[in-house]
Amino acid sequence: MSDAATKTPSPLTEQERHARFRLARTENVGPVTFRQLLRRFGSGQEALLALPDLARRGGRAKALRIAAADVVDQEREAAEKLGARDLHFGAAGYPLPLAAIDDAPPFFYLLGNPDLVGRDCIGMVGGRNASVAGKGFARKLAADIGRAGYAIASGMARGIDTASHEGSLETGTIAVLAGGVDIVFPPENDGLYRSLIEKGAVISEMPPGMQPLARHFPRRNRIISGLSLAVVVIEAKRKSGSLITARRAAEQGRSVFAAPSAPMDVRGAGCNDLIRDGATLIQIVDDVLQDLPPSNAVGLPFGPATGFSDPPAAIPSEPDDGTIAVIHERVEHGLSSTPVAVDALIRELRLPAPLVNAVLLEMELAGRLSRHPGGFISR
Repeated sequence: MSDAATKTPSPLTEQERHARFRLARTENVGPVTFRQLLRRFGSGQEALLALPDLARRGGRAKALRIAAADVVDQEREAAEKLGARDLHFGAAGYPLPLAAIDDAPPFFYLLGNPDLVGRDCIGMVGGRNASVAGKGFARKLAADIGRAGYAIASGMARGIDTASHEGSLETGTIAVLAGGVDIVFPPENDGLYRSLIEKGAVISEMPPGMQPLARHFPRRNRIISGLSLAVVVIEAKRKSGSLITARRAAEQGRSVFAAPSAPMDVRGAGCNDLIRDGATLIQIVDDVLQDLPPSNAVGLPFGPATGFSDPPAAIPSEPDDGTIAVIHERVEHGLSSTPVAVDALIRELRLPAPLVNAVLLEMELAGRLSRHPGGFISR
């Protein structure tokens, strides 16, 4: 383990915490760009100052909409009234497995027990329209995994998610919400939500009061898998959101387990596909426990990207404007509407990775680049 991996996070000053809130809520600043800005400039405050020029260099004509200080203040006050904590990427209390993923949330809100996000977690997800048998299996498996010392992370959806939380309420469970940390969805889980706040934890990267939208659920799913050493899938049909969680888990280097279903039961067809494609078949808790990776196997991402006391990562040999223009042209020519891996683009262009990433960052701030799961990008 490197020296950087053993460093204690530096406390964030109030000014830096406020700057990171504004940075994360700024137009076109997604989780990947947020992380790159911290790596490049060393702090949220310096990154905020650099945003207008970066967006202009990326080809943006109108001014970038930077989150206003008073709007951020209102969001923080709303969270404070709820009693919610905010845990920031690179600061104490932020879960290390989650920090290890490329698109870790810049911060998230938490209601309940903050110690739970520091424990080794197993994600459990599955179908909303689950059978009685499937929910019973999820409930028992979650309880057994909990008794083995692991917390359970799930999404508080109907069906398997609900059963997984119910089975692990007494041993430790975390609900990751697609809406604000104060929004109960589905509404019938109000009782479970209150129990989670009392005995477990509820987290969300969304502002308080935000209702969940369809596009929020895939983002929520990558946090469930990111928190976890492994993900268990039960009774997931084909093209379900649970399979998105499983795919993100695999991309993040996590183990994927799936419970088999009868061939004619469409509710478990997605699980059977996962097993066919290499997921570990499980029937009892020992099938999960014996194949779990060590708790530090997901890696410790400490260093400049997390905002610790390391110097910012400068771009070597800052090129002149003419050279930058040529690099921009080559990068833009290499991109299309079809997503491509960033690493593949860098290899094809035969340009230094820091320069290519700097151009991509500027293009994203200008609104001319889309990022996709798994490190893919497109115009």
